[in-house]
Amino acid sequence: MGKMSDSANCTIGEGSVFSGRFYVNGSILIEGKFQGDIKTDDQLIVGPTGKVKTDIVARRVTVAGTLIGNIIASEEVTLEQTGKVLGDIATPRLNVEEGVITSGKVTITAGNGAEPVEKLISESFGDDTEGILSNLGKDRKRDREKARTEAAE
Repeated sequence: MGKMSDSANCTIGEGSVFSGRFYVNGSILIEGKFQGDIKTDDQLIVGPTGKVKTDIVARRVTVAGTLIGNIIASEEVTLEQTGKVLGDIATPRLNVEEGVITSGKVTITAGNGAEPVEKLISESFGDDTEGILSNLGKDRKRDREKARTEAAE
């Protein structure tokens, strides 16, 4: 698991339940159940027995347990093989081990959180980007509808 687990500044242990706002100056290890608001300027680790329902804002995030919520990490997100995430992830670096279960939008920010990713890609691509992106969205919607129809038959 994450390197910081042995020296976590704060730990919510296995069998513990916490609900509320939790802002920590340092690293956090969650092995119990947490629901509420959580924020740290360092690393947050959801251990293998951790069950977390919140949006996470941290420098680095490691998920080996279950997380329902979005992740915004300024440096890195690691999803370990036992990790389960339902939510969006925004980070400059994403590490995903085999066995991870996740659903949500992933945005790799390249460390540039100030500019919207869509704008950066559009500017890089050049003219007629809006038309291409619009058609791409329509194609995805059509493919999802086709898959649902085939699954129902």
